[in-house]
Amino acid sequence: MLQSGQPINRPLSLDGAVIAFDLDGTLVETAPDLLGALNGVLAEQGLAPLPSDGARHLIGRGARALLVRGFEASGHPLDDAAAIPLVARFIEIYRSRIALESRPYPGCVEALDALRDHGARLVVCTNKLTSLSTALLDALALADRFVAIIGADAAPAPKPDARHVLHAVAAGGGSPERAVMVGDSLNDVASARAAGVASVVFPFGYTDIPAAELGADRLIAHYDELVGTVQSLLQTPHGSAIASPL
Repeated sequence: MLQSGQPINRPLSLDGAVIAFDLDGTLVETAPDLLGALNGVLAEQGLAPLPSDGARHLIGRGARALLVRGFEASGHPLDDAAAIPLVARFIEIYRSRIALESRPYPGCVEALDALRDHGARLVVCTNKLTSLSTALLDALALADRFVAIIGADAAPAPKPDARHVLHAVAAGGGSPERAVMVGDSLNDVASARAAGVASVVFPFGYTDIPAAELGADRLIAHYDELVGTVQSLLQTPHGSAIASPL
């Protein structure tokens, strides 16, 4: 079986393939700005900020979940009534600093361009709001690389529901058997599996479960490995794929 990262001795073609990407913790290191916005809300409520190193795992389930989990971590759980205005305030603060410190991961831009050069169509499949996702990708000059940006509010249901991935793949003009979901968390892997889509995960994102234990078809350490891994997955049944060692 061809392993990710091995050289390919014939021209690479990904014509007709759709590669769906999670956003936070997969395409872009957004933790500094997300946690900055969270800490801004906590400060307004008279609470101490959360340390960035200890709060990264709170990210990845959307704005409301981040806020609720952040308040729980601070020792002050939110009830539903209190959460609604604070979510709006969090989004307001986050939008004002959306790309202040956020940056694409090393090799990301080059890998996206290589996938497109080989014929793949790229989409974003994220639990972030679509408007925030578009604003972030625009600010980082990445948006035009994607044929569709599908946030949780633009899908029938958010990840880990399979319909989010299926909707994103369809928006890219593809089909599940010719698609790959690239992410960093259990939501990405579970939604891909339920949709019948192959999955790849990186270990540098936002998850409270080690990446090697998420059950993805492939685990890779760097964007340099992505193109070869995608081709390999689309050539073999993804249920029999083997995670690459880190």
